[in-house]
Amino acid sequence: MALLQIIDDTNEILRKTSREVTEITPRILMLLDDMADTLHKAQGAGLAAVQVGVLRRVVLVEVEEGQLYELINPKIVEKEGEQREVEGCLSLPGQWGYTVRPAKVTVEALNREGKTVRYTGEGLLARAFCHEIDHLDGILFKDRSPHMLTREEIEEYFGEKKEN
Repeated sequence: MALLQIIDDTNEILRKTSREVTEITPRILMLLDDMADTLHKAQGAGLAAVQVGVLRRVVLVEVEEGQLYELINPKIVEKEGEQREVEGCLSLPGQWGYTVRPAKVTVEALNREGKTVRYTGEGLLARAFCHEIDHLDGILFKDRSPHMLTREEIEEYFGEKKEN
């Protein structure tokens, strides 16, 4: 398995719409494995294939260690409530902002075996599902943020100086 380079928001590929996966090939399985290694190394909560330069509808989400969601062609099929919280992104290092997301979502996707799966998440998991699925449509969290944090607000929010 390999570590992939995470693209930052200066790369226009992040604004493109990702293509649906029509067949789960060894290449897609390798992408899932490499993305998992990359996500763990970056210590993020999620990663979309477009963030590593691959325009396919593939995302990983892991907000609790050891609970990795591999989602191929994910769709949000149910939304409930609302939450306003600070988000960041591996492709926007050092940028943080408030977003308004559903408090609870249910996603439907294919797993690596090609079987349809459904997962329901609340709180951070719901936000991560929404954030990563947005990436597949060229949407960045800052597009949904009514307020991006200043350096001072970031330091106050996290209680320390944030280097990235």
